[in-house]
Amino acid sequence: MDKHLHVISFDVPFPANYGGVIDVYYKLKALHQLGVKIHLHCFEYGRKPATELNEFCEEVHYYHRSTTRSNLFRRRPFIAVTRSSEEMVKRLLADDHPILFEGLHSCYHLDDERLMNRFKIVRTHNIEHHYYGNLAKVEKDFFKKYYFMNEVSKLERFERTLCNAQLIAAISKADTEYLDSKYPNVNHISAFHPNGKVESALGKGEFCLYHGNLEVGENNEAALYLVRNIFSALKIPLVIAGNRPSTELKQEVAKYPHVQLRVGLKTDEIHQLIRDAQVNVLPTFQATGIKLKLLAALYMGRHCIVNSPMVENTGLEPLCRVEDTDKRYSQAVVNLFEKKFSQDEIAKREEILYARFCNAVNAEKLVSLIYLNNG
Repeated sequence: MDKHLHVISFDVPFPANYGGVIDVYYKLKALHQLGVKIHLHCFEYGRKPATELNEFCEEVHYYHRSTTRSNLFRRRPFIAVTRSSEEMVKRLLADDHPILFEGLHSCYHLDDERLMNRFKIVRTHNIEHHYYGNLAKVEKDFFKKYYFMNEVSKLERFERTLCNAQLIAAISKADTEYLDSKYPNVNHISAFHPNGKVESALGKGEFCLYHGNLEVGENNEAALYLVRNIFSALKIPLVIAGNRPSTELKQEVAKYPHVQLRVGLKTDEIHQLIRDAQVNVLPTFQATGIKLKLLAALYMGRHCIVNSPMVENTGLEPLCRVEDTDKRYSQAVVNLFEKKFSQDEIAKREEILYARFCNAVNAEKLVSLIYLNNG
């Protein structure tokens, strides 16, 4: 029998150029390769309809996301109430196929009585109230900070709607453990990503690299930390690549001639920087989900230095240099900047990454969980 699947995406998942949509896009691709017939539903709010999605999907439907400010005062979280659609529900009711909700963002209709007898799967990308709480801590803008704080309690309360799912697919081991303590039928399905094989270059590069969406407070904080606490005292070149850097970050970078800010780059240009760098430096102060930029660095880059929150409970610890003090992080940069990247290190990455982060394996696991449980 044909395997059909409705997928409700919080955003248009093409181009696949930021964390959440990368997971969605490459999941669609992997499921399609296993013969799953995908009926995709996307909420759009800036990204245009993408004909590229037709390659993997039987049909693609787009719904306007209403982001009017009145939604800020609703009982449910803004990220959920702005992604509701009666038109979409009518389409879902036209058959009895399983429904995959991408992120808590897309779960507004998860408890809809009309869908009570359907097999429903939720892919969790984060523990959202933890994620928003951490965003609030690092946000400098008063109104954004208030918005994040206002969402935290709503998200924690709304998370209980996961009880209406027959299957929860958590993106990280830590998230799996948290959700498994509260809800039934929780499984770990790791992140889907664009990397098929380890392509790290041998030898040496000439600079260190941090990359990420600098509009996100967490990434802005990490970039500022690297400039102020690590590279201010080193003469080793650092490139920071990402869009919409804060004024604070621009001013900090301007103090040091060996630190460079690169903005407005395309995805393939970011990937080339990852390949060319001698060291990818990726600290984080948010231990949530799994960072797709870390996987990109391990599949494409040379040495990688992180702190504990970036790799804790991911299984990727053996592939990174993990340091948690400024002094030790700085020393690791100095040491690895002079160390050639070897074939042995590539082999080690292949062994661990292919076993735990293979899109085909993860897609097969997801398909078996959905269709074995769904008859």
